[in-house]
Amino acid sequence: ELIIEAIIEDFAAKSALWKKIDGWAPKECVFATNTSSLSVADQAAVTGRADRFGGIHFFSPVPMMKLVEVVQADTTSKETATALLDFSKKIGKTAVLTKDTKGFIVNRLLIPLMLEAARLVERGVATVEDVDVAMKLGAGHPMGPFTLSDSVGIDVIKLITDAWHEAEPENPLFNPCKLIDDKVAEGKLGRKTGEGFYKYTK
Repeated sequence: ELIIEAIIEDFAAKSALWKKIDGWAPKECVFATNTSSLSVADQAAVTGRADRFGGIHFFSPVPMMKLVEVVQADTTSKETATALLDFSKKIGKTAVLTKDTKGFIVNRLLIPLMLEAARLVERGVATVEDVDVAMKLGAGHPMGPFTLSDSVGIDVIKLITDAWHEAEPENPLFNPCKLIDDKVAEGKLGRKTGEGFYKYTK
């Protein structure tokens, strides 16, 4: 048996939910969090089954995106990691195995990329549009960092960045970005609000 959690990206909320589920779920049941940035080990610690607790990070939109990151914390048993990898394959996903580190593989690379793109624009190095074109045609990315930011949600990027910066304030990769902060303060969060780095019409 497997229970997958996919609620708001907030440690307190996830911990409260896991404590509640841990109280009634069968002991042999495996728990998996869909977190994209929070510690899997820290969530596992609030349950009585750290060895049967792992991460299974899906990407949006889930029906279209083939990748799943299976996260093996230090406390996650090999059997649990294998079970999550097998489950991912059974539902038609391509799974990669990663240790429990901030952002795992994809977001650990993407978030600093999106932040540095915003800093380039802040410094007047290039426009939003030209950065996106450069990364699409020069790096072979399917979309530029600003188009991606608007798709993910600029508020989500800020939430992740703030959490990482609080945990590792000395790491320059996680330094907050004024352009990102300003967009969130203005309520311009991307596609979901109709405007972010670009404007969108329904």
